[in-house]
Amino acid sequence: MRQVLAEFSVSISELKKNPSALLSQASGSPIAVLNHNKPAAYLVPAETYEALMEMIEDYELTQLVEERRGEKDKAIAVSLDEL
Repeated sequence: MRQVLAEFSVSISELKKNPSALLSQASGSPIAVLNHNKPAAYLVPAETYEALMEMIEDYELTQLVEERRGEKDKAIAVSLDEL
């Protein structure tokens, strides 16, 4: 059985009835949407989703910086005046 990664859970039929009330009850926490008692989706507030996307972007940028830092020996020195 798959692990439910949320403190709140709801069936798809319950979600259809009143999604706004469920979001209010969860107070900003993610809600696991269950189908036959297995997680089918997670409902997260917009602010939480946006924060997650920012964290992913930061992680990807960090990976790029680390990759380029490894190529430092290939860098060409230039002065600001040359730009």
